[in-house]
Amino acid sequence: MGAHQMFRLHSAPLDSYDRCMTLDIESLRAGFPALARTQNGRRVAYLDGPGGTQVHESVIQAMADFMERGGSNLGGTFETSIETDSVVAGARSAVADLFGAEPNEIVFGQNMTSLTYAMSRAMARTWDSGDNIVLTRLDHDANVAPWMQGATDAGAEVRFVDFDPEDGCNLDLGTLASALDNNTRLVAFTHASNAVGTVTPVAEIVRMAHAVGAHTYVDAVHYTPHGLIDVAESGTDFLVASAYKWFGPHTGCLFGRHELLSELAPYKLRPAPGDAPDKWETGTQSFEALAGVAAAVGYVASMGEGVDRRERVISAYGNMNEYETALTNRFLAGVEALPNVRLFGRPSAEGRTATFAVDVAGVSPAAVAKALGDAGCFVWSGDYYAYEVMHRLGKAPEGLVRIGFVHYNTEEEVDRVLTDLAEMS
Repeated sequence: MGAHQMFRLHSAPLDSYDRCMTLDIESLRAGFPALARTQNGRRVAYLDGPGGTQVHESVIQAMADFMERGGSNLGGTFETSIETDSVVAGARSAVADLFGAEPNEIVFGQNMTSLTYAMSRAMARTWDSGDNIVLTRLDHDANVAPWMQGATDAGAEVRFVDFDPEDGCNLDLGTLASALDNNTRLVAFTHASNAVGTVTPVAEIVRMAHAVGAHTYVDAVHYTPHGLIDVAESGTDFLVASAYKWFGPHTGCLFGRHELLSELAPYKLRPAPGDAPDKWETGTQSFEALAGVAAAVGYVASMGEGVDRRERVISAYGNMNEYETALTNRFLAGVEALPNVRLFGRPSAEGRTATFAVDVAGVSPAAVAKALGDAGCFVWSGDYYAYEVMHRLGKAPEGLVRIGFVHYNTEEEVDRVLTDLAEMS
């Protein structure tokens, strides 16, 4: 029996999974121009969402509209400058609704990495050689390296929280408890792993950190396309995400409690604003991108119901989660039927995003990704900057194959990549 036949026999029960009718997926897909792309006469399957999602047409239009109208810099008394002020204010308000924050707690930058470096430089100036910071081995390096370098500059100690590769790659809260003491100044951790999809207990980690007087910095870049952010509920001090991971342009978005944004001193130009959040926005922002950010939040909200944008965002994530859970269950059941494909991370939909790291026996991750790409299934291989994760799993430097689904992906695309993996096994 060939691998392709074997998959078909074992995967038959997949059709028994309930189809989510909350979202009209075909209608939503029609709003993403890139999804119409074909390769060798067949629609491509964008399964590379963890590296960046496709952009909704409303975002494209909002960015084009800004540039077509004519834009100017901030702070002028003339019409186009006033309009730009309004664009920035609108983007702050939109992201505040996305995160459950206030507009004066939202900072924009080129990307999450740039924002984190800016914050690490400012925070490191408040540390000394008797302090320590706590990082995790589950994180993207953008939430590790900036803090390590800041700690080196300050002479502070760096402590790592481990995860268990044999138990769903779950963060070890016992290691965290042991790492914390009254000299801990920061706990930086991921909301969800961009490599293996594991979701962390954010509110619990924040509570543990605050109990010893430490600040918390949450990397929500990977989590935001999949799950609701609520900074008020979690109590975190800082949280950062990237709009290009949730259907918008390449812009970083940072939440910081306003009193902390005001207290900390960023490196900035002398004439630049001295008040938060503006003082954190180095140089001139991409105003057309901020128009796109607001539109991206609007698109997310359009998938939900409610009397205001925040309520619609909350409702939308409930709908997206329901649909993505069905895709996750379908993929996990299919992978389980492939004896030569190993999954890293949680084997159930609970406590994970629809992002999967896999290894195909006897085939390098790069070769797997190339073969899938040639077949029109776009996936990543390598470490995806999850440096600590891959070293902990013993998979550096080759890494693993990453397959990711968001709400615009379909059951047919899940089956398609499973079939291609089966034929490769």
